[in-house]
Amino acid sequence: MKLDGCNALITGASAGIGREFARQLAGRARSLTLVARREQKLNELREDLLQHHPNLTVHIRKTDLADLAQPNDLLAWLDREMIDVDLLVNNAGLGDSGPFATSDPSRNEQMLLVNVVALTSLTCHLLPRIIAKRRGGILNVSSSAGFLPIPGDAVYAATKAYVTSFSEALRAELRGTGVSVCALCPGPVRTEFQVVARRLGAQSQTGSKFFFVSVEQVVREALAALQADRPLVIPGFTMKFAMFATRITPMPVLRLLLRLSPRTG
Repeated sequence: MKLDGCNALITGASAGIGREFARQLAGRARSLTLVARREQKLNELREDLLQHHPNLTVHIRKTDLADLAQPNDLLAWLDREMIDVDLLVNNAGLGDSGPFATSDPSRNEQMLLVNVVALTSLTCHLLPRIIAKRRGGILNVSSSAGFLPIPGDAVYAATKAYVTSFSEALRAELRGTGVSVCALCPGPVRTEFQVVARRLGAQSQTGSKFFFVSVEQVVREALAALQADRPLVIPGFTMKFAMFATRITPMPVLRLLLRLSPRTG
């Protein structure tokens, strides 16, 4: 996909990976539509982008994708304002760390609504217009967690398995249309995502520093993969190698390793 002159919509744009997508696309895009829950942070981001790129058009829309009604309002607003979108970055995501048996049912529902339902609905609504242009792209932010079941992150990992599978199927359907589809599957990234996903009273689990990749590198590799029309990108050599080893390991062996892993609660 050609990124220069694109009209991008980014969900979860107020912080972390989403904000970095906005920053790296600002010098190349014609317009950015930034969607997130925190309007003040969206306004701050818009001011920062316009200060450095005064010719850029920036739309913002406060939307909580975990509220079933608000994504529908977002879609209606896009239609009413006739906002052009040819690059959709489905970045918004929610996580939860801890045993499923003690999980909050409302939190599980929110994860499904944001990670699966909103992503699917937004893609379904915008895709026909992108296909009609015979150019454009869908970049779905999945996770390396989607490659295997993860005790302590059962629902989150399952939702990301959906995102990766959905992206692969969509890519196959869109062959020959001029529309690129790419799944971004990062490992650990230092953003506020981990803080939000951590339950009250739980200790921080940082993991090995060798697996962490900067948010700048994650976005840089994702945009390069989309531009090269690659189906999937795992930023960072260490995570690439780890996920390659995981994906070629037989499931019975993985089950044994999961049984031997430390309990989460």
